[in-house]
Amino acid sequence: MASIDNSAPDRLTPQQRWARSEANCCFVCGPGNPIGLHLVFHLDDEVCRAEFTPGQHHVGYGGVLHGGILYSALDDVMANVLYLRGLQAVTARCEIRYRGEPVKVGTKILLEGRLRRRKGPLAIIEGKALREPDGEVVAECEGSFMVQGDLPDLE
Repeated sequence: MASIDNSAPDRLTPQQRWARSEANCCFVCGPGNPIGLHLVFHLDDEVCRAEFTPGQHHVGYGGVLHGGILYSALDDVMANVLYLRGLQAVTARCEIRYRGEPVKVGTKILLEGRLRRRKGPLAIIEGKALREPDGEVVAECEGSFMVQGDLPDLE
């Protein structure tokens, strides 16, 4: 592992920030978690994105992705809308709706998170999981995230 220059925190890549942070062992995105999903999030304009292809160890039954794994990935894509802007937040509430056919092992899904609005100290964020290659929405959710510290103008 490459060493990290602690004297220049503004020059760290997202992966280096995670390696230094408490998120290093996050089940969804932590590079230091040996059993985690190791998703890599990035901002594309105002949308946070990631890709995930479930394997055999992500199933609930019958070769189908476990809904809790999909929820965890969506929770993280929403949280990273804020994290990748330098903010830390925790999930206050989240409602998910699974749609269409369940996701089978080996099927790539695209994850998207978008800030919808602010409500006091909360950021309301939408998450979607889309099946590749047809773009069918397999799950969508809306989460309220309690931002730690001041919530700057994000819109």
